Amino acid sequence: MMLSFKAFLSILFIVLSSADASPLRHDAGKATLSFAARVNARGAVNVAAADRARAQAMKQASFKGKRAGGSSFSIINAVVTYTAQVGVGSPATEYTLLIDTGSSNTWIGASTRYNPTSTSVDTGNTVAVSYGSGNFSGEEYTDTVTLSTGLVITEQSIGVASNAEGFDGVDGILGVGPTDLTEGTVSNLIAVPTVTDNLYSQGIIGTEALGIYFVPTTASQSAGELTFGGHDGSKITSTVTYVPLTTTSPASYYWGIDQSISYGHSIILSETAGIVDTGTTLILIASDALSKYQTATGATMDETTGLLTITPGQYARLQTLTFKIGGKAYNLTPNAQIWPRSLNTDIGGDSDSIYLIVSDIGSNSGSGLDFINGYAFLQRYYSVFDTTNNRVGFATTPHTDDMSN
Repeated sequence: MMLSFKAFLSILFIVLSSADASPLRHDAGKATLSFAARVNARGAVNVAAADRARAQAMKQASFKGKRAGGSSFSIINAVVTYTAQVGVGSPATEYTLLIDTGSSNTWIGASTRYNPTSTSVDTGNTVAVSYGSGNFSGEEYTDTVTLSTGLVITEQSIGVASNAEGFDGVDGILGVGPTDLTEGTVSNLIAVPTVTDNLYSQGIIGTEALGIYFVPTTASQSAGELTFGGHDGSKITSTVTYVPLTTTSPASYYWGIDQSISYGHSIILSETAGIVDTGTTLILIASDALSKYQTATGATMDETTGLLTITPGQYARLQTLTFKIGGKAYNLTPNAQIWPRSLNTDIGGDSDSIYLIVSDIGSNSGSGLDFINGYAFLQRYYSVFDTTNNRVGFATTPHTDDMSN
C-alpha cells in the first residue's frame, strides 16, 4: 500500500523561489522562473518501490476513467518533488505548493489557511481528489493567483481544503498536467481550466506550453528553470524535437509518448507507450525489459534501495542506453545511468556502491504504460509539454553528457 511510503516523502526537493528571490524573465509571450536544488535526506528510502507505487496508482486511476470519482495517485511520496511559493488573493497570501506534471488541480489550505480577499469568489462547488497516500476535499473558489511579478492569473479555479491528509510541510498542489485530469474532481463541472490554460487564455503566454530545465543534483550549477509559454533557447544545445502524444491508454491520460529502448546494439523494449513524468525519480521500464537490461549489465538487486547495483568493472563496461523517440535517438551515457554516488547514503545505500537508475515498473510490456521517463532522464534532456499542439519535445543541454554522478 502507498501509505507505507508516507514516511519517505522526498529526499530531493527542487524549490521554485518566490518573486522576490527568483527573477522572472519575459521573452515574446514567455515567462521563465528559476529554481534551485537542495538535498533533504530522510533516512533509508526504497526509491524503486516509491516510484513503482506511483506508477501502479496512475494506471489504476486511468482505468477508472479520467479522474472518475476524483481518484488520483501518490505525489507526496515521490522521491523527487518540486515546490513553488504561490500567492493567492489580493493582497496575496503565499502558499508552498507541490509542482506536478502528472496532476492538474491546483489547491491550497493543507497547512496555511486560506484568507479570502476582495478577489475571492466562492463558486458553491465542491472539490475532492485522492492521492493514494493523501487526499483533500473542500470548496472551489476562483481567485487571483500570483506565480511571480508579471505572472498573475485572474479568476483561477482553486480548491480550498477543509480536509487534507498526507501533506505535511506543504499547502497543496500546483497542477500543470493535462486539463483532462481535472475531470470528475469538481462538482457541477466537467473539467476546470489549469494554471497553464489560463496563462494562455488571458494572453500572458503566447503558447500553452511548459518548458522544464533540470540540472543533475551533483552538478556545480544546480539551478533549473520553468518556462511558461515555450522553451528557453539559452538552456539547450540542440533544436527541440517534438513528438505527438500517444493515443494508447492508459499512457494517453498523461503526458504520454511512444518510444523504444536499446542497450548497446540490442533492443530491450520495442516501441510502446509510456509517459514523461517529473514526479518519478528513476527511469521505470517494463519487467521483461528490465530483465534484459539486468542480464546485459550483470547487475544484482540491492534490497535496501530497491536498485540494481554493479561492480566498478561492470561500470567500466557499461554501454549506452538509447531512447528512440519519434525516430530520434536520445542517449544516456554510462554515467547518466547511475545514481549520484555522493548521495548513496541518502537513500540508505553503501557509499562505495554503484547503483543504476533504471528500475522495474511492476508489469510486463503490453500494459499501455510500459515506461516512465522520470527525473533521471529529464535532468539530461530539456523537456517541453505543449498543450496547444498536443506534443512533447526534447532537446540536449550542457548537462546531457555530464560525468557528475
